[in-house]
Amino acid sequence: MAEGAAPVLDVRGLKTVFRTRGGEIHAVNDVSFQLRRGELLGVVGESGSGKSVTMMSLIRLLPSPPADIRKGEVLLNGRDLLKMSPEALREVRGARVGFVFQDPMTSLNPVFTVGDQIMEPLREHLGMTKEMAERRAVELLELVGIPDARKRLKSYPHQFSGGMRQRVMIAIALACDPDVLIADEPTTALDVTIQAQILELVKDLRQKLGMAIIWITHDLGVIAGIADRVMVMYGGQVVEQAPVGELFANPQHPYTRALLQTIPRINGPRETRLKVIEGQPPILSAPLAACPFRARCEYRHDACDRMNPARRPVDGRPVGQGHDVACHWQAPARVEAAHA
Repeated sequence: MAEGAAPVLDVRGLKTVFRTRGGEIHAVNDVSFQLRRGELLGVVGESGSGKSVTMMSLIRLLPSPPADIRKGEVLLNGRDLLKMSPEALREVRGARVGFVFQDPMTSLNPVFTVGDQIMEPLREHLGMTKEMAERRAVELLELVGIPDARKRLKSYPHQFSGGMRQRVMIAIALACDPDVLIADEPTTALDVTIQAQILELVKDLRQKLGMAIIWITHDLGVIAGIADRVMVMYGGQVVEQAPVGELFANPQHPYTRALLQTIPRINGPRETRLKVIEGQPPILSAPLAACPFRARCEYRHDACDRMNPARRPVDGRPVGQGHDVACHWQAPARVEAAHA
């Protein structure tokens, strides 16, 4: 990633609300971040923190209603995706932004061959003939490490293992050489061995193709191995963002510190107990007027109840460009025990 290069994706003040019979749910609250070419941004947080809803909001994949993107800008190479017509947005999905979902079995169509599903975006977005699309589909299957690629084009999803189906999903997402690849917990349903293979595949593809990647996960161990930068989400907002090494060495938000302390340590004392984050995530039935983590925070004080803290720089660089945090509490300079 080139420092100072213009971002391929620039998200500004994104806010998404779900309208339900019981009232509104404020699922995404003023989220802003940038992504540059060749960069891998890890997005972490527990279930319900807003990770997937945020990323699906970027390309308007959420059904409306109930979802309502209230405000914000999503600039892809300078073009605002939120202002595009449905027709123009369809050209962006798949062609400029690829999406890999968590469960490939429910994402792949069981009645069409894998080859048909890879060739569809090639013919739809790039105007390839059937013969051209078939050659490219073979190249894509070989790229993601599926043997006997030409023969496997005629196979159906149920004839592939879970790991191979996820490789097919990655091939489909890469078909049109997108600027941004969004992977929504793509290895969660896979066993550890297959997960490691998929992660190595992503590292290899990123090096070969130089695309920008957003990797959504709850697994900080995965993030430590593949990400350049990490965005920690809680209560539908960004609570901390930093280069990956800095986040592990110097976590500034109490939630980030607690997450790091939940990771088992191979070299730690045998009697050490894993950290448990007491309490439950907030119910986001109203706009955030106070810190969303305050009910679970051991460092809570009066300011946390009065005001939702804005993100502030930790390392002197502007918010979004270095290490920043949304917290009233000032963490110690370095917290070695949190990640050791």
